[in-house]
Amino acid sequence: MKLIGPFKQIITLADLPLRGKISDEQIDIITDGGILVDNGLIKKVGNFKMLKTENPGTETEIIEGEQIALPGFVDSHTHICFGGNRANDFAMRNAGKTYLEIAESGGGIWSSVQHTRNASEEELLKTLVERISFLISLGITTVEIKSGYGLDAANELKMLRIIKKAQGQTKVRLVPTCLSAHLKPRDFDGSNQEYLEYILTDILPKVKEEGLAQRVDIFIEKSAFQPDESRDFLVKTKELGFDITVHADQFTPGSSRIAVEVGAKSADHLEATIDEDIEFLAQSDTVATALPGASLGLGEKFTPARKLLDAGAIVAIASDWNPGSAPMGNLITQASILATFEKLTTAEVLAGITFRAAHALGLEDIGKLETGKKADFVTFKTDNFQNVLYNQGSLNAENVYISGNLSH
Repeated sequence: MKLIGPFKQIITLADLPLRGKISDEQIDIITDGGILVDNGLIKKVGNFKMLKTENPGTETEIIEGEQIALPGFVDSHTHICFGGNRANDFAMRNAGKTYLEIAESGGGIWSSVQHTRNASEEELLKTLVERISFLISLGITTVEIKSGYGLDAANELKMLRIIKKAQGQTKVRLVPTCLSAHLKPRDFDGSNQEYLEYILTDILPKVKEEGLAQRVDIFIEKSAFQPDESRDFLVKTKELGFDITVHADQFTPGSSRIAVEVGAKSADHLEATIDEDIEFLAQSDTVATALPGASLGLGEKFTPARKLLDAGAIVAIASDWNPGSAPMGNLITQASILATFEKLTTAEVLAGITFRAAHALGLEDIGKLETGKKADFVTFKTDNFQNVLYNQGSLNAENVYISGNLSH
């Protein structure tokens, strides 16, 4: 066993609810606290001196100076395995060009597909590991990573195999998701439905055979896949034994309702979600995931997180880090900005980037600092946990622990 501390404050989030609004008064603060770790799991969280007295002879890791501890952050929606760069898309968009005009000039998702297909496995692995390293420096200890820039069997499997290789080079927990249904590739000779059938017959069986992902995603939108064909695809995907998630309601409403109907783990984006579908989401177990990075990158409105929480939904917050619409990648900055515009409490934001985001990934062993959970936590050199969001990402993580071991 090992005792880590003392911390000026430990914010366990242990008693906070999975769904709905949370007041800051509900946050339990342990002062002068310690975290007792046994075999990578939290054995107990409490007063440091008391834990030391109760466990004589236990190895002690002393924390110098005033620091606070929070559960490790979870980024539950990213696209960080990619080749190339789409800075020109950003510049053109800010100059007033439309999505169609950017795509016709060689930009858009298809640009990332071409760059990713042309990149070597070594290059993709190197840049992926570099991005993961950046995320861990923010205090993120679990990262979801999607494919979706390959869009044929060979390149989708290449991406997922690279994510699997990256897991061998980092202590951060990586959660791979197959997003072959990002959009129909230009070089596929067939309809949307035929391409979705190709995914079901030529890609997903190999993904399952090699254990490359347990999750499947689809982008339901006018420019990607239509509601009826998407619903059919998701039902068949579940029958193959995969968990499902959905890119929903980014520009047009309605697809979040499909996500709920088919039992998706989460519906992500939701910038265009209408009030009646907010109620539908709130009455379900599907996590509503806000992606403020996409709103900032595209100049679009934010996910109606306040309405979702008030209605009783499970709301997570993720970065959507990708080369096109959300290139920032800084979850803490994005979450802080979302909080400002949507009037989210500190407790709601912290829940959204810890245990609620973990729930969106089907992970119940992380996200809170309590007995039996994985000892993933992040520390900041400050005397008040509120300073983490107050500084909007400029207060860097001091230490990051994964399974109780210092990893950053």
